[in-house]
Amino acid sequence: MKIGIIVAMDKELRQLKSLFEGADVIVSKCGIGKVNAALGAQKMINEFHPDVIVSSGCAGGNGDEVEVQDVVVSAELAYHDVYCGTAIDNRTQYGQVQGMPARFMSDPWLLQKATSLDCGVKIHAGLIVTGDWFVDSRQKMQEIVGHFPEAIAVDMESCAIAQTCYINNVPFISFRVVSDMPLKDTDASQYHDFWNTIAEHSFAVTKTFVEKIMEV
Repeated sequence: MKIGIIVAMDKELRQLKSLFEGADVIVSKCGIGKVNAALGAQKMINEFHPDVIVSSGCAGGNGDEVEVQDVVVSAELAYHDVYCGTAIDNRTQYGQVQGMPARFMSDPWLLQKATSLDCGVKIHAGLIVTGDWFVDSRQKMQEIVGHFPEAIAVDMESCAIAQTCYINNVPFISFRVVSDMPLKDTDASQYHDFWNTIAEHSFAVTKTFVEKIMEV
């Protein structure tokens, strides 16, 4: 099985590359945001032809059960900053690109493997929403969860990678370490503290997951 792992930033790339060796797993950086994420995913598909693509990185968390350093796994994904209106098609939902699914679903087998991991870290499966906005205020997070109250994480890449994988028929899942809780953090200090003090080894869950599915 060939597995491609996509991250957005150099500091994520350094951590994950240090965890993997061998030709069957490739870790690449796409850059921040939806366009970079989609381009990076398509490039990986074209050049590496992976059987599975995993998005890994950090995200802002949401929900009473979610805490910093927990891991969120995508059961489904949507865009929090997409609205196609109702002039042409009144069935298109907020967060849905017209002609695409309202929610991109993670591969069921990958999701089952992810949620059955036992690695000493709390893992939450649910909705990840994606948009081109670094959420550094309580007000912005309130706006997002107003549209998606069930969302448990907000990031800037996962749904774009999911859409690219959907178009190319490549199984996909996203792992996101919770770096901050925007509804409880007014100036992104949790995010900066995460990288300064506790990010090291935070992506070990992704490694455990990859090892588990490579056994098959």
